[in-house]
Amino acid sequence: MNPKLVNDKGEIIDPYSPEGLKALTRLWTNVFVHNRLMYEPTWLGIPIIQFPCDLLMMQELIWKIRPDVIVETGIAHGGSAILYASILELLGKGRVIGIDVEIRKYNRLAINSHPLSHRIELIEGSSIDAGIVGEVRKRIHKDEKVLVTFDSNHSFSHVLSEMELYAPLVSADSYMVVMDGTLGLLQDLPNSKPEWSEDNPLRAIHAFLERYQDWEIDPYYNRMLITSNPDAFLRRRKQSVSAESRLSAKPAARRTGKK
Repeated sequence: MNPKLVNDKGEIIDPYSPEGLKALTRLWTNVFVHNRLMYEPTWLGIPIIQFPCDLLMMQELIWKIRPDVIVETGIAHGGSAILYASILELLGKGRVIGIDVEIRKYNRLAINSHPLSHRIELIEGSSIDAGIVGEVRKRIHKDEKVLVTFDSNHSFSHVLSEMELYAPLVSADSYMVVMDGTLGLLQDLPNSKPEWSEDNPLRAIHAFLERYQDWEIDPYYNRMLITSNPDAFLRRRKQSVSAESRLSAKPAARRTGKK
């Protein structure tokens, strides 16, 4: 069997070629999102709204970095926090600081009653509120290795504000991971919205990198190709300030945008 694919020019392309692989990857991603299949997985009993390949990449990253603290914005049901906590449990150290503008009663109960709850701290409030950022800083000790993930409001302004506010917390050679940048690549979905082309996390990633030269995209964690997180894994090249200074520095003024 040799299925046929047609590119944007109407030309038939070989599905086993690099161009065919790219086309199939995009098609699979679109169909997966359109059918809302990212809502199907659970992790240790808790719903986790992620692509399967992205779950694998996150566990690889956490196992490699071995952070003492994972800061997560956007908790939802809590599945990602449980995933991160489960890897930290195997490592024998570390905790997750989860932030959400609203932690619903049932979700809070499910997280707090989970066997891994001892590795999770919950903070309710906007991730870009100065008071919330300050509270996160207070909970991190100067010698702890920190990794940050963003999965809350996916608007351009909100994500860029998050990146600028939390980047100083990230340790040298550790990462920020910006979820759901694929939102900016879904323009041909039947239910897509015109504003997605500009108002998305992928654009925020590239805007951030234009301003801050000590960060770089690590393509290794996108090697599975099928992902909701293109260009999402940002590694801090160097530490421009000491660990103590990065935790005591005044947060950057947040940008105006949706919460």
